[in-house]
Amino acid sequence: MKTATIPSLRVDPALREAAESVLDQGETRSAFVETAIRDGIDLRRAQREFIARGLASYTAASQSNIRHSVAERRCRTIRCSANC
Repeated sequence: MKTATIPSLRVDPALREAAESVLDQGETRSAFVETAIRDGIDLRRAQREFIARGLASYTAASQSNIRHSVAERRCRTIRCSANC
């Protein structure tokens, strides 16, 4: 498969110096940027999946008309005694 390029990016010299200061031994700026992009993609996907799960849970709870108080949820979470 052919590789693609990410457009070059003009940055402030201080940002470039900061990036270069944290490079691992033998790591290139290109490798650092590629890793940062991959990590950013993974983070955004995880955030979107988290939000989607939360919205789905909210929708399911809204449709079920079953409500639990915070105290009830806390008791279930920490498995407290009947004194809750």
